[in-house]
Amino acid sequence: MGPQFWSKVASAAALLAFTLTASAQNFEVKSHTLKNGMKVLVQEDRSIPNVALYIFYRIGSRNEHTGATGLSHFFEHMMFNGAKKYGPGDFDHTMEAAGGSNNAYTNRDVTVYQDWFPNTALELIFDLEADRIENLAFDPKIIESERGVVYSERRNSVDASNRGILNEQLMATAFISHPYQWPVVGWAKDIESWKMDDLKHHFAMGYSPNNATMVVVGAVDADQVFQLAEKYIGNIATHDPPPKIVSTEPDQMGERRVIVRKFAQLPLLSIGYHVPEANNPDYYALDVLETIAFSGQSSRMYRRIVDKDQLALNINGGRGISFDPTLFTISSQPKAGVAPDAVEKAVYEELSRLQNEPISDQDLEKAKNILKANFYRQMKTINGRANAIGTFEVFFGDYQKLFNAIPEYDKVTKADVQRIAKKYFTEKNRTVATLIPDAAEAAK
Repeated sequence: MGPQFWSKVASAAALLAFTLTASAQNFEVKSHTLKNGMKVLVQEDRSIPNVALYIFYRIGSRNEHTGATGLSHFFEHMMFNGAKKYGPGDFDHTMEAAGGSNNAYTNRDVTVYQDWFPNTALELIFDLEADRIENLAFDPKIIESERGVVYSERRNSVDASNRGILNEQLMATAFISHPYQWPVVGWAKDIESWKMDDLKHHFAMGYSPNNATMVVVGAVDADQVFQLAEKYIGNIATHDPPPKIVSTEPDQMGERRVIVRKFAQLPLLSIGYHVPEANNPDYYALDVLETIAFSGQSSRMYRRIVDKDQLALNINGGRGISFDPTLFTISSQPKAGVAPDAVEKAVYEELSRLQNEPISDQDLEKAKNILKANFYRQMKTINGRANAIGTFEVFFGDYQKLFNAIPEYDKVTKADVQRIAKKYFTEKNRTVATLIPDAAEAAK
């Protein structure tokens, strides 16, 4: 496919972004802080009679310690297992009976709970959330049952997953000081050894209202939301939040390598580079570089490694939003008969191009259009807006920075992309993890 095709793709993305911008970019967010410190953000949208409610707790695996890893993820499970008013299973059943649904996720920085429901169920949802924040049950039988569930999840997502175990080894090798080094699901021995005191302490500091931000978007009245929040949550006692993370990952002084040998059909390759946290001036330029190199089948890496050289079945790269400097990870599945180092070599050559050759105006425009179109699509839904408002408030320090996202993308230059490629994607700054198929392991 020639330059004219990609020019049309870029133009189409630009048109979509322009079409969506007027309705998605400008909206009012109202803010109120409860007397116990929980911040509540509300964006009224009566286009549909539904509501998205997110609660961001600033507690993740970075707030754990050796010997007690995996606790944040464990409580994601426990929060659905009964409290004082609503017993085991009642949270889901009650919400579903009112026409709602829910989900949750845990990562290295936060645990987030998501509720979606008709606006007629607003007060019920506050009652449900308040009950599990204030009165979560610590029934020993349920704890042991859930411990088994979490342990099983670890076996499935890590121990029985080639990609999962390689990523775990990559993080443990790339970080030697910062708690990003241990897995969100926890180390197996830690899961086995949690004590009741560990659980109660972790819950008290993590789920204290002053450690949380609530976001409500949809067919609601902001004043009513604030009143319900004060009524149901405002009197819940607070605790000291998680201690500040003082450990700073030292600059890497040379390439690190880790090899995993186990039974597998094909090898795997993961390469990690240390990059800065979300609230960093290089955030948007890194987004643009990530898009140019890895976004879709028209990306540089895919065209070179999968299409042109036919070295691998896939190639992916990126990093998550984080409080602290994190890892930009490049992952690939070499094809049968292709050595991982052949894929490695091609990856480094493409990164070298980004470092030594200015990208084209077309590549820059295309990447920005993709990023802006994705942003506007997210802003079109109440769920997308709730997630974005909370993410900017929690990770960037102020939800209003959300409204500067598009101008920040527009400011990124070709020189910025080249600068950050040189700054972060260096041999000294990388860690390489390779999984080598080992037939002998299958016989064990």
